[in-house]
Amino acid sequence: MTKPLITPATLKGFRDYLPAPAMAREAIMEVARRVYRSYGFSPIDTPALEYTEVLLGKGGEESDKQLFRFTDNGGRDVAMRFDLTVPFARFAAQHLNDIGVPFKRYHLAPVWRGENTQRGRYREFMQCDFDTIGTDSNAADIETLLVIHDLLSAIGFERFRIRINNRLVLNGLLEKLGLGDRASGVLRALDKLHKIGRDGVTAELCEKVQTTTDQAARVLDFAHLTGTPSEILSRLDGMLQGNATGELGVARLRELFSVASHAGIPPERVDLDVSIARGLDYYTGTIYETFLTDDPKIGSICSGGRYDNLAGLFTSQKLPGVGASLGLDRLLAAMESFGMIGQASTPAPVLVVSFDATRVAEYARLGRMLRQAGINTEVFPDSRAVGKQLKYADKKGFRIAVIAGEDEFAAGVWQVKDLKAGTQSRVAEADLPSHLNDILKPA
Repeated sequence: MTKPLITPATLKGFRDYLPAPAMAREAIMEVARRVYRSYGFSPIDTPALEYTEVLLGKGGEESDKQLFRFTDNGGRDVAMRFDLTVPFARFAAQHLNDIGVPFKRYHLAPVWRGENTQRGRYREFMQCDFDTIGTDSNAADIETLLVIHDLLSAIGFERFRIRINNRLVLNGLLEKLGLGDRASGVLRALDKLHKIGRDGVTAELCEKVQTTTDQAARVLDFAHLTGTPSEILSRLDGMLQGNATGELGVARLRELFSVASHAGIPPERVDLDVSIARGLDYYTGTIYETFLTDDPKIGSICSGGRYDNLAGLFTSQKLPGVGASLGLDRLLAAMESFGMIGQASTPAPVLVVSFDATRVAEYARLGRMLRQAGINTEVFPDSRAVGKQLKYADKKGFRIAVIAGEDEFAAGVWQVKDLKAGTQSRVAEADLPSHLNDILKPA
């Protein structure tokens, strides 16, 4: 009896990547690696699974609810990482003697959260993290901003805004309002401001955090401060005067914006936004959220901040850190809507057509010669009709088809068909690499 077929389907919140978006994804990851390395960040890797105690309670109640958690075959309570920062804190504490501090690392890997899915947000997604651990210097916070800016520029974006705040400023205000012991609840509510609006946040502050109506109003008036960074900082000076925590946050922000300007970061790409709080509990200082000017509704595509106490859960040595993460899948969703993802589903721009079944060795030799010349080349495996092979080339997005039959082999030439321009030429084999490179050269 024939077994019934299994319906091919992906699990809710997960996705398959076809070649075109997968190639775009890999290209962004290559750019991220290049930018991170240019600043001296080194690669590391950690397991997908951690002991649950490593992850639990580190990101807040929401993160705990979203954990993919189970008991393994050995009876151990384990969970899949929900981000790359908490595992890095564990890693740094465990390998401190080997890595030394300050230590700069990058890590590109998938993470898992059992959250509601929406455009650009999945339950399995790729993060491209970079962090500096072992220093509380504001210079590391400033460098984090520079990396975010250079990363988005290198990917190809010109219109984006990096919104910056500092948890010390927020905490200073809460201390002055008598809400210092309820900071986590206030910050989690404030983090929803752009989603549920002022009235929604006010309701959550009063009902869940037990603030007074006046306290909630003062928090939200603070969050709605607008203007240039210098204008907002001047107003914060007055609002936080006498509170050491808030004054330190203002001083660090003032230095950050001053250095960013001196380093040549365009002012239209950086904002001081005192409304951003970042929902994860472990942030303690500077925080960052990056939005695309042409598609802000997709949410932040590169976020992070300073976390001075996270590694302290694993070691008695102080290991303050700061870093950020590029949300690759969300960024890809935006790029697809902007038409930035190419249609080609092959990384090889050249197809060698198998015109003559008796010439398999010649086609294989040519393919290898072109690859050795730095030109990605695919050799078609079957000697089908040339028209069918060219149709295959067009569907897959090849730029050039190289063809030779008995006449070409006798003359020592190859037919080169530019599939984009619709032109064709006969080229001597010795001249083939340079000729193909001329066609493939960016305009």
